[in-house]
Amino acid sequence: MTGSYVAAIDQGTTSSRCMIFDRDGAVVAVDQREHRQLFPRPGWVEHDASEIWAKVQAVVAGALSRAGLRADELSAVGITNQRETTVLWDRATGKPVHNAVVWQDTRTAALCRELGGAQGQDRFRRATGLPLASYFSGPKCAWLLEEVPGLRRRAENGEIAFGTVDSWLIWNLTGGTEGGVHVTDVTNASRTLLMDLETLRWDPAILSAMRVPEAVLPRIRSSSEVYGIATGRLAGVPVAAALGDQQAAVFGQTCYGVGEAKNTYGTGSFLLLNTGTRPVPSRSGLLTTVGYRLGGQEPVYCLEGSIAVTGSLVQWVRDQLGLIRSADEIEALAASVPDNGGAYVVPAFSGLYAPHWRSDARGVIAGLTRYVTKAHLARAVLEATAWQTREVVDAMAGDSGVRITELKVDGGMTVNGLLMQHQADVLGVPVIRPVVAETTSLGAAYAAGLATGVWRDLDELRSHWRRDARWEPRMAGAEREREYRQWRKAVERTLGWLEEDV
Repeated sequence: MTGSYVAAIDQGTTSSRCMIFDRDGAVVAVDQREHRQLFPRPGWVEHDASEIWAKVQAVVAGALSRAGLRADELSAVGITNQRETTVLWDRATGKPVHNAVVWQDTRTAALCRELGGAQGQDRFRRATGLPLASYFSGPKCAWLLEEVPGLRRRAENGEIAFGTVDSWLIWNLTGGTEGGVHVTDVTNASRTLLMDLETLRWDPAILSAMRVPEAVLPRIRSSSEVYGIATGRLAGVPVAAALGDQQAAVFGQTCYGVGEAKNTYGTGSFLLLNTGTRPVPSRSGLLTTVGYRLGGQEPVYCLEGSIAVTGSLVQWVRDQLGLIRSADEIEALAASVPDNGGAYVVPAFSGLYAPHWRSDARGVIAGLTRYVTKAHLARAVLEATAWQTREVVDAMAGDSGVRITELKVDGGMTVNGLLMQHQADVLGVPVIRPVVAETTSLGAAYAAGLATGVWRDLDELRSHWRRDARWEPRMAGAEREREYRQWRKAVERTLGWLEEDV
């Protein structure tokens, strides 16, 4: 017999989390564990998919234990995941054939240039809404099929399965080698560079161009429906939702109306604007993506600005530079000075994502003088996140004709009040944080609960949203634009750093 609790598995870039919510959308229990980051070469980033699956099983058990619940007291479980990270595994053994290639990984830059040919990055944009870039999972799959000995033949024979992390988890949750369901949802499929945005099907012409055999691909399903029944620790629980992490945050932030926007601050930052039931092409370096689809309803589309490095910049300051001992120390250090001292940090560690899409860019610290201290650098690190977000908001206004009047925010960095105030200042609009800041998990839970009758409709979900904090802009307009000009000068210094991408 099921109850009114819903679990969400949130498999992110640096950790896996399981959260359990009650019928009011309140958090009942959380368990979270990190996994290793593997860097075999400069620009390459990998994860061990088997380790991720083990961590997911551990956090599910941990969350149930903390909540004092049995699996049969859950109505459903939903999945949200790091999106473009790519896994290929053996259908017979259930073992990955290679480490997962992470969304930040740049090894496919040369392949993307080759695929673009004379048309360049826009070759597949009309069909997919995406530029040809190393970010996306289709080229990562193509690279693995070409570079792992014997893999292409096995893939063409149907022995290999491809998926983003949602597919890997759903397959394992529903039985793995013993009948596991091989599916993905429309949001994750829309990040592969392989799906047509209008038909919501794999595009045969693109599959042929990338030499990705259809035999490896999962079936594309909606974001909110029962895909299968879990086995193992969650035996008997319907697996009833999948959303890429940023689309899950849109859903958890209840951005269900055209013009509503949210920004999630995690390893990277991702700003999505709801554009309704028709895709809006971007002329400004943004991505056109599926926001969500509920069962057989029309899909809802978004414009997205993807920023590669925000929270991970703070990790870099902590781990590589040693300027702070823990991430939460950066706010006090940055607040000890009134401004950035003229220094700007542009964290193009893996190139620049939206709205630039320049894989030849590399990070810079600009404007250094003897006056600059580690406190000024800490402030510049936080400001980098806010300025990158400003670039994306401007691009969205240009594409959609909609200028946001407020920004809903979520993710780990939103506990940093100094950053949130600066974000409001550089945008010139209020920034609002909800009570449940981890809205990726909440969105996955909401979608799973809708599919299984825990919640009736979107209006009921809206009624559960609660504001925790609000920051009003304080910066004068002239100062805002002057600082923005300085930031853009620093961005220019990153471009063309690599003469040839490798």
